[in-house]
Amino acid sequence: RLHRIIRDIPKPVIAAVNGVAVGGGHVLHVLCDLSLAAEHARFGQSGPRVGSFDAGFGTAYLARVVGEKRARQIWFLLDLYDAATAERWGLVNEVVPADQLLDKALEWGRKMASYSPTALRFLKHSFNADSDHMAGLSHLAFDGLELFTHSAEGMEGAQAFADKRPPDFSPYR
Repeated sequence: RLHRIIRDIPKPVIAAVNGVAVGGGHVLHVLCDLSLAAEHARFGQSGPRVGSFDAGFGTAYLARVVGEKRARQIWFLLDLYDAATAERWGLVNEVVPADQLLDKALEWGRKMASYSPTALRFLKHSFNADSDHMAGLSHLAFDGLELFTHSAEGMEGAQAFADKRPPDFSPYR
């Protein structure tokens, strides 16, 4: 539901990443209309490492943002990427020093707040219209993930994470 809220709220949503945006946090910043990153920020995915996935907006929309090959690289290799790489790939709009992150986010917010709210609303709806069908994928993905997390394979990933040990997915290959 948070994914839909970010997309449906009639005002632009700004993500200000001041640390690590991995897993669900990574998907959330991608769904925001604009993303700022502190120079030390890191980005990536972790799902398959812990027996999880996001087959909705977290994959399909990410592919639109960074391209198919990059999105697959992010999800299949599970590496962390620095802020400069994230900016180069189009994951973030701008990288700033950490002590300027909040000020920059507020500056952008104030700037947009001075514009016509109706125009911003229609612009946001227009940007989202082309990818709104992904909401159906997202519902399917979350329903599938809910079933998967109750499977032996899904529980192994979660338990290994809790135990701070590598998961043993070998029985499921």
